[in-house]
Amino acid sequence: MPERETLARVVPFAVYMSFIVIADLLTRLGWSAQELRWLYAVKIAAVLAVLVYYRRHYVELRWRRLPWRTVAIAVATGVLVLVLWINLDAGWMSIGEAAGFDPRVDGRIDWRLAAVRLLGATLVVPVMEELFWRSFLARWLESPAFLTVDPSGIKIRAFIVTVILFGFEHNLWLAGIVAGTAYSLLYIRSRTLWTAIVAHAVTNGLLGCWILATGMWIYW
Repeated sequence: MPERETLARVVPFAVYMSFIVIADLLTRLGWSAQELRWLYAVKIAAVLAVLVYYRRHYVELRWRRLPWRTVAIAVATGVLVLVLWINLDAGWMSIGEAAGFDPRVDGRIDWRLAAVRLLGATLVVPVMEELFWRSFLARWLESPAFLTVDPSGIKIRAFIVTVILFGFEHNLWLAGIVAGTAYSLLYIRSRTLWTAIVAHAVTNGLLGCWILATGMWIYW
């Protein structure tokens, strides 16, 4: 069923984004950041549950051994995106004020909170976002029968639209566009979603470690 294949890639992303609305609503109702500190864990658990539910539909996630050079390029791309991400932070490169996430309680890092944030951003978010942005949307813009579209067949219009939308999903929109461009190119050239997932995971994982080391909570 084409509709089910679409839902399998859209619903996890929709669940993830819905928590932005939930967090804003709870804040408006008077909930403090301290009271909402475990909301991210609930969000990640919800997204993971949906991914597991639809797991049989993700044909693009069937594992196949990647050449070491391909893996190395994906890892290097993830590192490069990280370096650019933390430097593309001028005022005009951002939208609004990022809420960030401070895992400290009474001045000390709550490592349970930090671990959930780091693991969620590294292991769950890259899979969810790459399934939606690269595997689904970029190919769907080429054909509603998106599963029949080879990644190498993604043309410039679909590429640009996807990259721009991915960028503006983030507070640091220019950094987001750069990241989206890098991940999309990996996907198109390697013709496997795993390269984009690996690069995205490397970026998010190292970013989380950098945030914990520097206390730059605004980047979370």
